[in-house]
Amino acid sequence: MSIRENINQLRLEIPGNIKIIAISKTKSPAQILEAYNAGYRFFGENRVQELTEKAAILPGDIQWHMVGHLQTNKVKNIIPFISLIHSVDSIKLLGVINNESLKIYKIQDCLLQVYIAREETKFGFSEDELAATLRSQEFAKLSNIRIAGLMGMATFTDDESVVREEFRNLAMIFKKIKKDFFPDQDFFRELSMGMSGDYKIAIEEGSTMVRIGTLIFGERVLQ
Repeated sequence: MSIRENINQLRLEIPGNIKIIAISKTKSPAQILEAYNAGYRFFGENRVQELTEKAAILPGDIQWHMVGHLQTNKVKNIIPFISLIHSVDSIKLLGVINNESLKIYKIQDCLLQVYIAREETKFGFSEDELAATLRSQEFAKLSNIRIAGLMGMATFTDDESVVREEFRNLAMIFKKIKKDFFPDQDFFRELSMGMSGDYKIAIEEGSTMVRIGTLIFGERVLQ
């Protein structure tokens, strides 16, 4: 099927209150434009250089999401146009995002990445680190970031029970963090979990935002 047909199929399968982030890493501007012309505006990238190159030549009303591991020295390159950073995994990174946002008088929306998988290659806060960070004086001084929710990546496995357990755990952490730190903040509402292979489980466990690449654009080209 075409990219447009893939998007239309996903819209039929995924409830309207769930935001679909089209993961466009390694995809050409022409492919992104095909999705754009089908009415899509939310795109996610995991490499800063690729993201900035695409943002410079594609329509300005695209809402770009940074979903990959973000190095502190690359933050300044994306702050002027990034809509949401999913992958914030340290207080140091939060500080850099805050400082770069302050320079251009911007409040930057971020998700805190939580380590929920059984794979050492994944990034993120543990539950204890997350709470400690949000309680810290260092965090309290950050005036130009807004924590919009949490993000997590499940273990890459065919065992759906493992994936479901990890997503359920993240949803519980989300509820606890909401209750303890953001009880009256409506902006803390996003739970970004689920990709092409496990988004149905993620939605069942409370995801508000799924990151879909292969099911929209086809198999990713390895780089």
